[in-house]
Amino acid sequence: MRILVTGGAGFIGSALCRFLIKETDTIVLNFDKLTYAANLRSLDLISANPRYTFIKADICDYEGVRQAFDDFEPDAVINLAAESHVDRSITGSSPFIQTNICGTYSLLEVARGYWEKLPRSRREAFRFLHVSTDEVYGSLDDHGLFCEYTPYNPSSPYSASKAASDHLVLAWHRTYGLPTLISNCSNNYGPYHFPEKLIPLTIVNAIEGKPLPVYGNGSNVRDWLYVEDHAQALHLVVRNGRIAEKYNIGGRNERTNLALVKQICMILDRLVPEDAPHERLITFVPDRPGHDHRYAIDPSKIEGELGWCTKETLDTGLGKTVAWYLANRNWWEPLRKTVYSGERLGLRSAPPVNVSA
Repeated sequence: MRILVTGGAGFIGSALCRFLIKETDTIVLNFDKLTYAANLRSLDLISANPRYTFIKADICDYEGVRQAFDDFEPDAVINLAAESHVDRSITGSSPFIQTNICGTYSLLEVARGYWEKLPRSRREAFRFLHVSTDEVYGSLDDHGLFCEYTPYNPSSPYSASKAASDHLVLAWHRTYGLPTLISNCSNNYGPYHFPEKLIPLTIVNAIEGKPLPVYGNGSNVRDWLYVEDHAQALHLVVRNGRIAEKYNIGGRNERTNLALVKQICMILDRLVPEDAPHERLITFVPDRPGHDHRYAIDPSKIEGELGWCTKETLDTGLGKTVAWYLANRNWWEPLRKTVYSGERLGLRSAPPVNVSA
């Protein structure tokens, strides 16, 4: 099977590429623009494999996408190319609209033209999997779970742009017959995570003895999914999922943000006892605008239909993740020095973009 992975140098995308090369016989083309959160070093383990190829390109570039399809001739596309950091979408939403909406449109149109010209057998086997987020559903109260039929109610520019892209993917199936699928995942974590999100930021700040910022009172709840479990799920969906269906992928690992940060501190206390207690570094900061209270996914559909289940609990996955960051400072320290030093993002301080300019 030949799979074109867009955004394959990002956190989830690189985990997927590593999984496909190491655990399957898939031939992979990694198509990535290499924005600030992408890192080719996350692919060092597979970069020399003859079944893996990388090209630097933008999904908003229609001709570049078309050329990649013509040259690689994929059997499937897994679209992970996206601007994905909520805080950055609050500060500056324009890249999220361009990549997540316009880029998805460009990719769908190229895929449609390519698919329509395939021989019948290959046309029937072709799949387009669009990877999305549970944030499109909005916020839960203290009870209930997101399922595949939960109405969309996005809160941030990021989640709104992903909701729009989900609707485009569904429309391209209903209107043109393109064999699409959509997955919506809960919060991912694990090795090679850009040190801007909560878990990697907490780990690297604690290692460096810096404050551990917790938004508001830390009561917001997230469901956490180990990224390698997610990669396996995506492979199952693109191979065996039903066309035009959605599959929610969750870890069944809910924690409040404060409890999660404290758990990371406890792991570091055990692994780096000379710096304990790390919990002393916890610092409460003003909450994020429009911060959803709780996300939690019901993954029963993918578990029942495709036989997927997580291998990692939050306890085992966090232990592996913290140990990885301690052992791989050469991966994240250059990012802290040149790309993101840990400053607060997500404040409504940026001027609005003049869209008529």
